[in-house]
Amino acid sequence: MMLTGNWTYPTAIRFGAGRLKELPEACAEAGIARPLLVTDRGLADLPITAAALDTLEAAGLGRALFAEVDPNPNEQNLAAGVAAFRAGGHDGVIAFGGGSGLDLGKMVAFMSGQTRPVWDFEDIGDWWTRADAEAIAPIVAVPTTAGTGSEVGRASVITNAETHEKKIIFHPKVLPRVVLCDPELTVGMPRAITAGTGLDAFAHCVEAFSSPHYHPMSQGIALEGMRLVKEYLPRAYADGADLEARAHMMSAAMMGSTAFQKGLGAIHALSHPIGAVFNAHHGTTNAICMPAVLAFNAEAIRERFDSVAAYLGIEGGFEGFQAFVQDLNDRMGIPRTLAELGASPESIDELAEMAIQDPSCGGNPVALTVEDLRTLFQRCM
Repeated sequence: MMLTGNWTYPTAIRFGAGRLKELPEACAEAGIARPLLVTDRGLADLPITAAALDTLEAAGLGRALFAEVDPNPNEQNLAAGVAAFRAGGHDGVIAFGGGSGLDLGKMVAFMSGQTRPVWDFEDIGDWWTRADAEAIAPIVAVPTTAGTGSEVGRASVITNAETHEKKIIFHPKVLPRVVLCDPELTVGMPRAITAGTGLDAFAHCVEAFSSPHYHPMSQGIALEGMRLVKEYLPRAYADGADLEARAHMMSAAMMGSTAFQKGLGAIHALSHPIGAVFNAHHGTTNAICMPAVLAFNAEAIRERFDSVAAYLGIEGGFEGFQAFVQDLNDRMGIPRTLAELGASPESIDELAEMAIQDPSCGGNPVALTVEDLRTLFQRCM
């Protein structure tokens, strides 16, 4: 089966092995002549990044790189990226990498022409309308992991370096104009990153499917996304060179991000402050929190996950699905507690106060209180 396609939902997507070579065409399609490639420090010196820069240079598009991006990117990274964008006279961004590179790259393009601070555009009410939409530079996104799905998202998560809070910055024009998905770029991912990013995609699908909001298209996408992760994440984890599995996981990542337009929930509300305070990998924290949140939401979601279990070929309905989630975590080498990532039980009160402010709370099928979040953090520690 040839896993290649050209899609326009939710944006223009060039999908298939070996398509990194089409990066110049993707830039032309987006109207970019002087791109700045934004990625994280870990990717800066890797062969896949060099290949992307070689391709751009050969096409006469320059060789501009910005890689001062932390695992949980913050406003300091953003300010440095915007300064590099302006100093280089760039007219667009190639957001390249996993969630950190993609999120920061999108924000560099967004903030390159704005005059207000980034926090003025947090995903609250209609704050996005404060932005000068005409000053947002075009974006081409190139994911190198299969998890966050930020390549098809209209927002980025930026950590406030002073308060350690993660903020969601939203604007419709932050959606990349062209996405280039080449599963060959993910072949070199370490097993731990394969697991963490893959379970991030799974968490997106689980929470979107759990959300009480009405969005039947997202519901269907989330269901099939869960199936792809169930079938292909173990294969990608066992054999990183399994290109079919890598391709399906890239699709699952995009599907999770598309589906969670319907809403996220307590998994992400817990995960965001843990990542911000303890600099933990986002997908891994999602995976650790998932069993406790499923149990907390059980009565509200049991019936719909009975049908999920049947679709996925899991016996035992909702309880069988719960058991599958914990077993999948264990097979992927995911720790059972947040404490194993360095999180401190003494910080639970602070974390709960941060979590209740997270927009993800709004998609949880059961209304959350600070006390609920304290209890969930205790169960995850």
